[in-house]
Amino acid sequence: MPFKQAIVLRADLKMGKGKLAAQCAHASLDAFLKAPDSAKRLWQLSGSEKVALKVSSEKELLGIFDKAKRAKLPCTLIRDAGHTQIAPGTITACAIGPAEENAIDAITGRLKLL
Repeated sequence: MPFKQAIVLRADLKMGKGKLAAQCAHASLDAFLKAPDSAKRLWQLSGSEKVALKVSSEKELLGIFDKAKRAKLPCTLIRDAGHTQIAPGTITACAIGPAEENAIDAITGRLKLL
């Protein structure tokens, strides 16, 4: 049973590469901290696989996040502090997992790579 983490970012915000990297890191770490210890351990032992995906709107991102919550997967929603490129409180990303790969793919499998 492979484990992974999916990080989903909004492409419509046109964030710079550094901003995208920072939002990915915020999302990845926060979702990891919310995961059960057993999932953390299995994910780390299997190489800590991550995939960065994109959506085209806040509405689409919120839909993905809602599906992950309803599936009871560890997940987080990231809001930017607004110190650089975008307005304070802007929802930029979500992360799902670490969790079983098939459970994450059921929610994110149709999304394109970032």
